[in-house]
Amino acid sequence: MTIFKSVLELNRPFNVICKKCLNSSAQLPNVLTSETCEISESAQIKEIKPYEDIPGPKPLPLLGNNWRFIPYIGDFQIEHIDKVSKKLYQKYGKIVKVGGLLGRPDMLFLFDPDEIEKVFRREDSLPLRPSMPSLNYYKHNLRKEFFGDIGGVIAVHGENWQKFRSKVNQIMLQPRSAKMYAQVILETAEEFVKRIGGLRNAASEMPDNFLNEIHRWSLESLARVALDIKMGCLEEHPPDDTQRLIDAINTFFINVPILELKIPFWRVFPTSTFNRYIEALDSIREICLKYINKSMDNLDLDADENQLSVMRKVLKREKNVKLASILALDLFLVGVDTTSNAVASILYQLSINPNKQLLLHEELDRILPSADSRLTIDKLDEMSYLKACIKETMRMFPVVIGNGRQTSSDCVIGGHHVPKGVQIVFQHFVISNQEEFFFESDTFLPERWLQHSKMAKSHHPFASLPFGFGKRMCLGKRFAELEIQILLATIMQNYRVEYHHPKLDYYIHPMYTPNGPLKLKFVNKH
Repeated sequence: MTIFKSVLELNRPFNVICKKCLNSSAQLPNVLTSETCEISESAQIKEIKPYEDIPGPKPLPLLGNNWRFIPYIGDFQIEHIDKVSKKLYQKYGKIVKVGGLLGRPDMLFLFDPDEIEKVFRREDSLPLRPSMPSLNYYKHNLRKEFFGDIGGVIAVHGENWQKFRSKVNQIMLQPRSAKMYAQVILETAEEFVKRIGGLRNAASEMPDNFLNEIHRWSLESLARVALDIKMGCLEEHPPDDTQRLIDAINTFFINVPILELKIPFWRVFPTSTFNRYIEALDSIREICLKYINKSMDNLDLDADENQLSVMRKVLKREKNVKLASILALDLFLVGVDTTSNAVASILYQLSINPNKQLLLHEELDRILPSADSRLTIDKLDEMSYLKACIKETMRMFPVVIGNGRQTSSDCVIGGHHVPKGVQIVFQHFVISNQEEFFFESDTFLPERWLQHSKMAKSHHPFASLPFGFGKRMCLGKRFAELEIQILLATIMQNYRVEYHHPKLDYYIHPMYTPNGPLKLKFVNKH
Protein backbone atom coordinates (compact mmCIF):
# COMPACT_ATOMS: atom_id res chain seq x y z
CA MET A 1 0.00 0.00 0.00
CA THR A 2 2.93 2.33 0.71
CA ILE A 3 4.13 1.91 -2.87
CA PHE A 4 0.72 2.80 -4.25
CA LYS A 5 0.54 5.87 -2.03
CA SER A 6 3.96 6.95 -3.28
CA VAL A 7 2.94 6.40 -6.88
CA LEU A 8 -0.24 8.37 -6.36
CA GLU A 9 1.77 11.22 -4.86
CA LEU A 10 4.11 11.18 -7.84
CA ASN A 11 1.11 11.11 -10.11
CA ARG A 12 -0.41 14.29 -8.70
CA PRO A 13 1.58 16.94 -10.61
CA PHE A 14 1.21 15.03 -13.86
CA ASN A 15 -2.59 14.79 -13.80
CA VAL A 16 -4.09 18.25 -13.85
CA ILE A 17 -7.67 17.14 -14.28
CA CYS A 18 -10.68 19.42 -14.11
CA LYS A 19 -12.98 17.80 -11.55
CA LYS A 20 -15.80 20.25 -12.00
CA CYS A 21 -18.46 18.77 -14.23
CA LEU A 22 -19.73 20.97 -17.04
CA ASN A 23 -23.29 20.47 -18.24
CA SER A 24 -25.06 21.98 -21.24
CA SER A 25 -26.09 25.11 -19.34
CA ALA A 26 -22.89 25.63 -17.36
CA GLN A 27 -20.84 28.81 -17.65
CA LEU A 28 -17.62 27.98 -19.51
CA PRO A 29 -14.27 29.28 -18.30
CA ASN A 30 -12.93 32.25 -20.22
CA VAL A 31 -9.97 30.28 -21.51
CA LEU A 32 -12.27 28.26 -23.76
CA THR A 33 -13.05 31.30 -25.82
CA SER A 34 -9.44 32.48 -26.10
CA GLU A 35 -7.19 32.05 -29.13
CA THR A 36 -5.86 28.85 -27.63
CA CYS A 37 -9.12 27.03 -28.24
CA GLU A 38 -11.39 28.56 -30.82
CA ILE A 39 -15.16 28.16 -31.00
CA SER A 40 -16.53 29.22 -34.35
CA GLU A 41 -20.03 30.17 -33.22
CA SER A 42 -21.21 31.36 -29.84
CA ALA A 43 -24.26 29.11 -30.18
CA GLN A 44 -21.95 26.09 -29.97
CA ILE A 45 -20.98 26.94 -26.40
CA LYS A 46 -24.27 25.56 -25.10
CA GLU A 47 -23.57 22.23 -26.80
CA ILE A 48 -20.18 21.59 -25.22
CA LYS A 49 -20.18 18.35 -23.27
CA PRO A 50 -18.29 17.75 -20.02
CA TYR A 51 -14.92 16.00 -20.05
CA GLU A 52 -16.30 13.17 -17.94
CA ASP A 53 -18.70 12.23 -20.76
CA ILE A 54 -15.92 11.27 -23.16
CA PRO A 55 -16.18 7.50 -23.63
CA GLY A 56 -13.37 5.11 -22.83
CA PRO A 57 -12.30 2.14 -20.70
CA LYS A 58 -13.09 2.64 -17.02
CA PRO A 59 -10.21 2.62 -14.52
CA LEU A 60 -10.17 0.35 -11.48
CA PRO A 61 -9.64 1.66 -7.93
CA LEU A 62 -5.92 2.04 -7.10
CA LEU A 63 -4.80 0.26 -10.29
CA GLY A 64 -6.44 2.74 -12.64
CA ASN A 65 -6.08 1.63 -16.25
CA ASN A 66 -2.42 0.65 -15.89
CA TRP A 67 -3.43 -2.93 -15.14
CA ARG A 68 -4.51 -3.25 -18.76
CA PHE A 69 -0.83 -3.20 -19.77
CA ILE A 70 0.11 -6.14 -17.50
CA PRO A 71 0.98 -9.27 -19.57
CA TYR A 72 -1.54 -12.15 -19.43
CA ILE A 73 -3.93 -10.07 -17.31
CA GLY A 74 -4.62 -6.87 -19.19
CA ASP A 75 -6.04 -6.41 -22.66
CA PHE A 76 -3.60 -3.65 -23.73
CA GLN A 77 -0.42 -5.40 -24.86
CA ILE A 78 2.27 -2.84 -25.71
CA GLU A 79 3.55 -4.77 -28.73
CA HIS A 80 0.00 -4.73 -30.13
CA ILE A 81 -0.96 -1.11 -29.47
CA ASP A 82 -1.99 -0.96 -33.14
CA LYS A 83 -4.72 -3.53 -32.51
CA VAL A 84 -5.62 -1.95 -29.16
CA SER A 85 -6.10 1.40 -30.90
CA LYS A 86 -8.36 -0.17 -33.51
CA LYS A 87 -10.48 -1.73 -30.76
CA LEU A 88 -10.76 1.59 -28.94
CA TYR A 89 -11.98 3.24 -32.13
CA GLN A 90 -14.44 0.46 -32.94
CA LYS A 91 -15.86 0.37 -29.41
CA TYR A 92 -15.93 4.05 -28.42
CA GLY A 93 -15.75 6.14 -31.58
CA LYS A 94 -13.59 9.02 -32.83
CA ILE A 95 -12.68 10.45 -29.42
CA VAL A 96 -11.66 8.11 -26.59
CA LYS A 97 -10.40 8.86 -23.08
CA VAL A 98 -7.98 6.51 -21.37
CA GLY A 99 -7.75 7.94 -17.86
CA GLY A 100 -6.62 6.67 -14.50
CA LEU A 101 -3.02 6.15 -15.61
CA LEU A 102 -0.89 6.26 -12.49
CA GLY A 103 2.13 8.49 -12.91
CA ARG A 104 1.02 10.15 -16.13
CA PRO A 105 -1.77 12.37 -17.49
CA ASP A 106 -4.95 11.09 -19.09
CA MET A 107 -4.63 10.16 -22.75
CA LEU A 108 -7.23 11.36 -25.23
CA PHE A 109 -7.18 9.32 -28.45
CA LEU A 110 -8.34 11.20 -31.54
CA PHE A 111 -9.42 9.25 -34.61
CA ASP A 112 -10.76 12.27 -36.50
CA PRO A 113 -8.47 14.18 -38.93
CA ASP A 114 -10.72 17.25 -38.74
CA GLU A 115 -10.21 17.48 -34.98
CA ILE A 116 -6.50 16.76 -35.34
CA GLU A 117 -6.19 19.61 -37.82
CA LYS A 118 -7.96 21.97 -35.40
CA VAL A 119 -5.54 21.06 -32.62
CA PHE A 120 -2.53 21.66 -34.86
CA ARG A 121 -3.86 24.91 -36.32
CA ARG A 122 -4.51 26.54 -32.96
CA GLU A 123 -1.35 25.49 -31.11
CA ASP A 124 0.69 28.33 -29.68
CA SER A 125 4.35 29.19 -30.21
CA LEU A 126 5.47 26.67 -27.58
CA PRO A 127 3.46 23.51 -28.31
CA LEU A 128 3.69 20.77 -25.71
CA ARG A 129 4.43 17.38 -27.18
CA PRO A 130 3.87 14.48 -24.76
CA SER A 131 7.33 13.90 -23.40
CA MET A 132 9.03 10.83 -22.03
CA PRO A 133 9.33 11.52 -18.29
CA SER A 134 11.97 8.81 -17.99
CA LEU A 135 14.19 10.48 -20.61
CA ASN A 136 13.50 13.88 -19.10
CA TYR A 137 14.60 12.51 -15.73
CA TYR A 138 17.76 11.09 -17.29
CA LYS A 139 18.70 14.38 -18.95
CA HIS A 140 17.77 16.80 -16.21
CA ASN A 141 18.42 14.77 -13.06
CA LEU A 142 20.70 11.78 -13.48
CA ARG A 143 23.02 13.35 -16.09
CA LYS A 144 22.39 17.01 -15.43
CA GLU A 145 26.13 17.67 -15.23
CA PHE A 146 26.40 16.82 -18.93
CA PHE A 147 23.18 18.21 -20.41
CA GLY A 148 22.81 21.27 -18.18
CA ASP A 149 20.07 23.51 -19.53
CA ILE A 150 20.51 22.21 -23.11
CA GLY A 151 18.07 19.33 -23.23
CA GLY A 152 18.07 18.91 -27.00
CA VAL A 153 14.86 18.31 -28.93
CA ILE A 154 13.55 15.16 -27.26
CA ALA A 155 11.62 15.23 -23.96
CA VAL A 156 12.09 19.01 -23.74
CA HIS A 157 9.48 21.79 -23.75
CA GLY A 158 9.06 25.51 -23.34
CA GLU A 159 11.69 28.15 -23.93
CA ASN A 160 14.64 25.72 -23.74
CA TRP A 161 13.12 23.70 -26.58
CA GLN A 162 12.36 26.82 -28.61
CA LYS A 163 15.90 28.16 -28.20
CA PHE A 164 17.38 24.85 -29.30
CA ARG A 165 15.07 24.43 -32.30
CA SER A 166 15.62 28.01 -33.45
CA LYS A 167 19.36 27.33 -33.68
CA VAL A 168 19.06 24.13 -35.74
CA ASN A 169 15.82 24.40 -37.73
CA GLN A 170 17.32 26.09 -40.78
CA ILE A 171 20.06 23.49 -41.08
CA MET A 172 17.77 20.53 -40.50
CA LEU A 173 14.44 21.35 -42.13
CA GLN A 174 15.14 23.26 -45.33
CA PRO A 175 14.90 20.84 -48.30
CA ARG A 176 18.06 22.23 -49.93
CA SER A 177 20.02 21.58 -46.71
CA ALA A 178 19.46 17.83 -46.89
CA LYS A 179 20.23 17.71 -50.62
CA MET A 180 23.75 19.01 -49.93
CA TYR A 181 24.47 15.59 -48.43
CA ALA A 182 23.12 13.55 -51.35
CA GLN A 183 26.60 12.46 -52.45
CA VAL A 184 27.69 10.98 -49.11
CA ILE A 185 24.25 9.39 -48.66
CA LEU A 186 24.59 7.82 -52.12
CA GLU A 187 28.09 6.53 -51.38
CA THR A 188 26.80 4.83 -48.22
CA ALA A 189 23.82 3.38 -50.11
CA GLU A 190 26.15 1.94 -52.76
CA GLU A 191 28.30 0.36 -50.04
CA PHE A 192 25.20 -1.26 -48.57
CA VAL A 193 24.04 -2.57 -51.96
CA LYS A 194 27.44 -4.26 -52.36
CA ARG A 195 27.09 -5.72 -48.87
CA ILE A 196 23.67 -7.14 -49.82
CA GLY A 197 25.38 -9.09 -52.60
CA GLY A 198 27.75 -10.64 -50.08
CA LEU A 199 25.01 -11.44 -47.56
CA ARG A 200 22.95 -13.59 -49.94
CA ASN A 201 22.84 -17.34 -49.39
CA ALA A 202 22.61 -19.97 -52.14
CA ALA A 203 18.95 -19.03 -52.69
CA SER A 204 19.86 -15.31 -52.92
CA GLU A 205 18.01 -14.69 -49.65
CA MET A 206 19.01 -12.49 -46.76
CA PRO A 207 19.96 -13.87 -43.33
CA ASP A 208 17.44 -13.82 -40.49
CA ASN A 209 19.11 -10.74 -38.99
CA PHE A 210 18.76 -8.62 -42.14
CA LEU A 211 16.98 -5.89 -40.18
CA ASN A 212 20.15 -5.49 -38.13
CA GLU A 213 22.08 -5.04 -41.38
CA ILE A 214 19.69 -2.24 -42.33
CA HIS A 215 20.34 -0.72 -38.90
CA ARG A 216 24.03 -0.75 -39.80
CA TRP A 217 23.38 1.11 -43.04
CA SER A 218 21.23 3.67 -41.20
CA LEU A 219 23.89 4.25 -38.54
CA GLU A 220 26.67 4.60 -41.11
CA SER A 221 24.64 7.00 -43.25
CA LEU A 222 23.74 9.11 -40.22
CA ALA A 223 27.37 9.28 -39.11
CA ARG A 224 28.43 10.52 -42.55
CA VAL A 225 25.77 13.24 -42.53
CA ALA A 226 25.89 14.30 -38.88
CA LEU A 227 29.62 13.96 -38.19
CA ASP A 228 31.33 13.52 -41.58
CA ILE A 229 33.06 10.36 -40.40
CA LYS A 230 32.99 6.70 -41.36
CA MET A 231 32.13 4.43 -38.45
CA GLY A 232 32.87 1.27 -40.43
CA CYS A 233 29.39 -0.25 -39.94
CA LEU A 234 29.35 -1.76 -43.44
CA GLU A 235 32.78 -3.35 -43.30
CA GLU A 236 33.06 -7.13 -43.24
CA HIS A 237 34.23 -6.93 -39.63
CA PRO A 238 32.75 -3.69 -38.24
CA PRO A 239 33.98 -2.20 -34.94
CA ASP A 240 32.34 -3.80 -31.90
CA ASP A 241 31.06 -0.51 -30.55
CA THR A 242 28.86 0.04 -33.62
CA GLN A 243 26.83 -3.06 -32.75
CA ARG A 244 26.83 -2.03 -29.09
CA LEU A 245 25.33 1.30 -30.15
CA ILE A 246 22.63 -0.37 -32.26
CA ASP A 247 21.77 -2.73 -29.40
CA ALA A 248 21.63 0.15 -26.91
CA ILE A 249 19.30 2.16 -29.16
CA ASN A 250 17.03 -0.88 -29.50
CA THR A 251 17.05 -1.40 -25.72
CA PHE A 252 16.16 2.25 -25.19
CA PHE A 253 13.13 2.11 -27.49
CA ILE A 254 11.92 -1.28 -26.24
CA ASN A 255 11.83 -0.03 -22.64
CA VAL A 256 10.29 3.41 -23.26
CA PRO A 257 6.66 2.18 -23.51
CA ILE A 258 7.15 -0.14 -20.53
CA LEU A 259 8.32 2.75 -18.35
CA GLU A 260 5.74 5.21 -19.66
CA LEU A 261 2.57 3.10 -19.85
CA LYS A 262 2.84 0.60 -17.02
CA ILE A 263 2.66 1.53 -13.33
CA PRO A 264 5.76 3.76 -12.89
CA PHE A 265 7.44 2.03 -9.98
CA TRP A 266 10.72 3.48 -11.30
CA ARG A 267 9.64 6.82 -9.82
CA VAL A 268 9.80 5.22 -6.37
CA PHE A 269 12.78 2.87 -6.74
CA PRO A 270 15.06 1.85 -9.65
CA THR A 271 13.44 -1.19 -11.26
CA SER A 272 15.38 -3.67 -13.41
CA THR A 273 13.70 -2.23 -16.51
CA PHE A 274 14.71 1.28 -15.50
CA ASN A 275 18.29 0.18 -14.85
CA ARG A 276 18.53 -1.43 -18.31
CA TYR A 277 17.11 1.75 -19.78
CA ILE A 278 19.67 3.97 -18.04
CA GLU A 279 22.52 1.63 -18.97
CA ALA A 280 21.40 1.84 -22.60
CA LEU A 281 21.28 5.64 -22.53
CA ASP A 282 24.72 5.78 -20.92
CA SER A 283 26.10 3.47 -23.62
CA ILE A 284 24.56 5.60 -26.36
CA ARG A 285 26.08 8.73 -24.85
CA GLU A 286 29.49 7.13 -24.34
CA ILE A 287 29.81 5.66 -27.85
CA CYS A 288 28.35 8.67 -29.64
CA LEU A 289 30.65 11.05 -27.78
CA LYS A 290 33.62 8.96 -28.87
CA TYR A 291 32.73 9.58 -32.52
CA ILE A 292 31.65 13.17 -31.89
CA ASN A 293 35.08 13.88 -30.39
CA LYS A 294 36.72 12.14 -33.33
CA SER A 295 34.81 14.45 -35.65
CA MET A 296 35.89 17.45 -33.57
CA ASP A 297 39.55 16.45 -33.92
CA ASN A 298 39.31 16.92 -37.68
CA LEU A 299 37.35 20.15 -37.44
CA ASP A 300 37.96 22.81 -40.08
CA LEU A 301 35.42 25.59 -39.68
CA ASP A 302 37.04 27.55 -42.51
CA ALA A 303 35.92 24.96 -45.06
CA ASP A 304 33.06 25.69 -47.44
CA GLU A 305 29.82 25.32 -45.45
CA ASN A 306 28.48 22.96 -48.11
CA GLN A 307 31.30 20.57 -47.16
CA LEU A 308 30.56 20.61 -43.43
CA SER A 309 28.67 17.96 -41.47
CA VAL A 310 25.45 18.91 -39.69
CA MET A 311 27.22 19.12 -36.34
CA ARG A 312 30.01 21.28 -37.76
CA LYS A 313 27.52 23.65 -39.39
CA VAL A 314 25.78 24.14 -36.06
CA LEU A 315 29.13 24.63 -34.36
CA LYS A 316 30.27 27.17 -36.96
CA ARG A 317 27.08 29.21 -36.58
CA GLU A 318 26.52 28.96 -32.84
CA LYS A 319 30.07 28.53 -31.47
CA ASN A 320 28.61 26.14 -28.88
CA VAL A 321 30.25 22.72 -28.65
CA LYS A 322 27.71 21.34 -26.14
CA LEU A 323 24.72 22.36 -28.28
CA ALA A 324 26.23 20.76 -31.40
CA SER A 325 27.10 17.58 -29.48
CA ILE A 326 23.62 17.21 -27.96
CA LEU A 327 22.02 17.68 -31.38
CA ALA A 328 24.21 14.87 -32.73
CA LEU A 329 23.30 12.68 -29.73
CA ASP A 330 19.58 13.19 -30.31
CA LEU A 331 19.95 12.43 -34.02
CA PHE A 332 21.63 9.11 -33.22
CA LEU A 333 19.09 8.32 -30.50
CA VAL A 334 16.00 8.62 -32.71
CA GLY A 335 17.36 8.56 -36.26
CA VAL A 336 18.71 5.02 -36.59
CA ASP A 337 15.76 2.77 -35.72
CA THR A 338 13.10 4.93 -37.36
CA THR A 339 14.80 5.15 -40.76
CA SER A 340 15.91 1.52 -40.87
CA ASN A 341 12.50 0.15 -39.91
CA ALA A 342 10.90 2.33 -42.58
CA VAL A 343 13.25 0.84 -45.19
CA ALA A 344 12.54 -2.70 -43.97
CA SER A 345 8.80 -2.11 -44.21
CA ILE A 346 9.00 -0.58 -47.71
CA LEU A 347 11.15 -3.43 -49.04
CA TYR A 348 8.75 -5.98 -47.58
CA GLN A 349 5.69 -4.27 -49.09
CA LEU A 350 7.33 -4.09 -52.51
CA SER A 351 8.29 -7.77 -52.27
CA ILE A 352 4.69 -8.88 -51.60
CA ASN A 353 3.24 -6.49 -54.18
CA PRO A 354 5.26 -7.49 -57.27
CA ASN A 355 2.91 -5.71 -59.68
CA LYS A 356 3.67 -2.41 -57.96
CA GLN A 357 7.38 -3.21 -57.81
CA LEU A 358 7.26 -3.81 -61.58
CA LEU A 359 5.90 -0.29 -62.11
CA LEU A 360 8.69 1.05 -59.92
CA HIS A 361 11.29 -0.81 -61.99
CA GLU A 362 9.80 0.63 -65.17
CA GLU A 363 10.25 4.13 -63.75
CA LEU A 364 13.82 3.41 -62.65
CA ASP A 365 14.78 1.77 -65.95
CA ARG A 366 13.59 4.86 -67.78
CA ILE A 367 15.51 7.28 -65.56
CA LEU A 368 18.54 5.04 -64.87
CA PRO A 369 18.68 2.84 -68.00
CA SER A 370 21.87 0.92 -67.14
CA ALA A 371 23.72 -0.43 -64.13
CA ASP A 372 26.31 2.32 -64.64
CA SER A 373 23.76 5.17 -64.71
CA ARG A 374 24.56 7.57 -61.89
CA LEU A 375 21.82 8.68 -59.53
CA THR A 376 21.63 12.45 -59.06
CA ILE A 377 19.27 14.77 -57.21
CA ASP A 378 17.70 15.84 -60.52
CA LYS A 379 17.05 12.21 -61.46
CA LEU A 380 15.72 11.48 -57.99
CA ASP A 381 13.28 14.37 -58.36
CA GLU A 382 11.82 12.58 -61.40
CA MET A 383 11.04 9.41 -59.43
CA SER A 384 7.46 10.16 -58.47
CA TYR A 385 6.44 6.49 -58.24
CA LEU A 386 9.36 5.70 -55.92
CA LYS A 387 8.21 8.45 -53.57
CA ALA A 388 4.62 7.24 -53.88
CA CYS A 389 5.68 3.73 -52.78
CA ILE A 390 7.33 5.24 -49.71
CA LYS A 391 4.29 7.36 -48.85
CA GLU A 392 1.92 4.43 -49.31
CA THR A 393 3.94 2.21 -46.99
CA MET A 394 4.06 4.99 -44.39
CA ARG A 395 0.29 5.39 -44.71
CA MET A 396 -0.47 1.73 -44.12
CA PHE A 397 2.38 0.95 -41.73
CA PRO A 398 3.80 4.15 -40.20
CA VAL A 399 6.96 3.46 -38.22
CA VAL A 400 5.52 5.54 -35.37
CA ILE A 401 1.79 4.83 -35.29
CA GLY A 402 0.76 8.02 -33.50
CA ASN A 403 1.76 11.53 -32.57
CA GLY A 404 0.45 13.93 -29.99
CA ARG A 405 0.25 17.13 -28.02
CA GLN A 406 -0.43 18.04 -24.41
CA THR A 407 -3.06 20.68 -23.72
CA SER A 408 -1.48 23.83 -22.31
CA SER A 409 -4.86 25.24 -21.26
CA ASP A 410 -8.51 24.22 -21.09
CA CYS A 411 -10.03 23.78 -24.54
CA VAL A 412 -12.75 22.12 -26.61
CA ILE A 413 -12.02 19.00 -28.65
CA GLY A 414 -14.66 16.96 -30.43
CA GLY A 415 -17.40 18.95 -28.74
CA HIS A 416 -16.08 18.16 -25.25
CA HIS A 417 -14.40 20.34 -22.67
CA VAL A 418 -10.82 19.10 -22.22
CA PRO A 419 -8.79 20.41 -19.27
CA LYS A 420 -5.19 21.50 -19.21
CA GLY A 421 -2.58 18.76 -18.93
CA VAL A 422 -4.30 16.04 -20.99
CA GLN A 423 -2.18 14.20 -23.55
CA ILE A 424 -3.85 14.08 -26.96
CA VAL A 425 -2.88 11.09 -29.10
CA PHE A 426 -3.32 11.50 -32.85
CA GLN A 427 -3.92 7.94 -33.98
CA HIS A 428 -2.80 8.26 -37.60
CA PHE A 429 -2.34 4.52 -38.07
CA VAL A 430 -6.02 3.80 -37.46
CA ILE A 431 -7.20 6.86 -39.40
CA SER A 432 -5.06 6.20 -42.47
CA ASN A 433 -6.29 2.62 -42.67
CA GLN A 434 -9.97 3.58 -42.69
CA GLU A 435 -12.08 3.39 -45.85
CA GLU A 436 -13.70 6.65 -44.77
CA PHE A 437 -10.46 8.49 -45.48
CA PHE A 438 -8.67 6.37 -48.09
CA PHE A 439 -10.26 4.48 -50.97
CA GLU A 440 -9.44 0.75 -50.69
CA SER A 441 -7.46 1.55 -47.57
CA ASP A 442 -6.28 -2.04 -47.06
CA THR A 443 -4.76 -2.18 -50.56
CA PHE A 444 -1.21 -1.10 -51.39
CA LEU A 445 -1.89 1.62 -53.98
CA PRO A 446 1.06 3.99 -54.49
CA GLU A 447 -0.90 5.55 -57.36
CA ARG A 448 -3.06 7.39 -54.84
CA TRP A 449 -0.11 9.74 -54.17
CA LEU A 450 0.63 10.68 -57.78
CA GLN A 451 -0.30 14.24 -58.70
CA HIS A 452 -2.45 13.28 -61.67
CA SER A 453 -4.41 10.75 -59.61
CA LYS A 454 -7.95 11.61 -58.54
CA MET A 455 -7.26 9.76 -55.29
CA ALA A 456 -4.45 12.21 -54.46
CA LYS A 457 -6.99 15.00 -54.17
CA SER A 458 -9.55 13.03 -52.19
CA HIS A 459 -7.72 12.15 -48.98
CA HIS A 460 -7.68 14.39 -45.93
CA PRO A 461 -4.31 16.19 -45.51
CA PHE A 462 -4.25 15.34 -41.79
CA ALA A 463 -5.18 11.67 -42.17
CA SER A 464 -1.59 10.50 -42.69
CA LEU A 465 1.24 12.39 -40.98
CA PRO A 466 4.17 9.99 -40.50
CA PHE A 467 6.54 12.86 -39.65
CA GLY A 468 4.09 14.92 -37.63
CA PHE A 469 3.11 18.50 -38.39
CA GLY A 470 3.72 22.03 -37.22
CA LYS A 471 6.41 23.48 -35.03
CA ARG A 472 7.27 20.11 -33.50
CA MET A 473 7.35 18.07 -36.68
CA CYS A 474 10.20 15.55 -36.96
CA LEU A 475 13.46 17.50 -37.02
CA GLY A 476 15.17 14.89 -39.20
CA LYS A 477 12.35 14.57 -41.74
CA ARG A 478 14.25 15.96 -44.75
CA PHE A 479 17.29 13.78 -44.13
CA ALA A 480 15.28 10.63 -43.43
CA GLU A 481 13.24 11.07 -46.61
CA LEU A 482 16.35 11.61 -48.72
CA GLU A 483 18.21 8.65 -47.20
CA ILE A 484 15.26 6.33 -47.81
CA GLN A 485 14.73 7.56 -51.38
CA ILE A 486 18.39 7.22 -52.35
CA LEU A 487 18.78 3.78 -50.77
CA LEU A 488 15.62 2.39 -52.40
CA ALA A 489 16.54 3.82 -55.79
CA THR A 490 20.01 2.27 -55.51
CA ILE A 491 18.66 -1.12 -54.43
CA MET A 492 15.99 -1.20 -57.14
CA GLN A 493 18.50 -0.13 -59.78
CA ASN A 494 20.39 -3.35 -59.06
CA TYR A 495 17.89 -5.88 -57.72
CA ARG A 496 14.39 -7.24 -57.83
CA VAL A 497 13.16 -8.02 -54.32
CA GLU A 498 11.04 -11.11 -53.62
CA TYR A 499 9.58 -12.84 -50.59
CA HIS A 500 8.66 -16.55 -50.57
CA HIS A 501 7.74 -17.26 -46.96
CA PRO A 502 4.61 -17.00 -44.76
CA LYS A 503 3.16 -13.51 -44.62
CA LEU A 504 4.49 -11.33 -41.81
CA ASP A 505 2.24 -9.50 -39.39
CA TYR A 506 3.28 -6.13 -37.95
CA TYR A 507 3.92 -5.35 -34.30
CA ILE A 508 5.45 -2.68 -32.06
CA HIS A 509 9.06 -3.67 -31.36
CA PRO A 510 9.69 -0.86 -30.65
CA MET A 511 8.83 0.67 -34.03
CA TYR A 512 5.96 -0.60 -36.15
CA THR A 513 7.74 -3.24 -38.16
CA PRO A 514 7.24 -6.68 -39.76
CA ASN A 515 7.21 -9.39 -37.09
CA GLY A 516 9.69 -11.99 -38.20
CA PRO A 517 12.90 -12.55 -40.16
CA LEU A 518 13.12 -10.46 -43.33
CA LYS A 519 14.20 -13.34 -45.56
CA LEU A 520 14.01 -11.21 -48.68
CA LYS A 521 15.38 -12.55 -51.94
CA PHE A 522 17.51 -10.14 -53.98
CA VAL A 523 17.66 -11.07 -57.66
CA ASN A 524 20.20 -9.36 -59.90
CA LYS A 525 18.68 -7.15 -62.60
CA HIS A 526 21.79 -6.92 -64.74
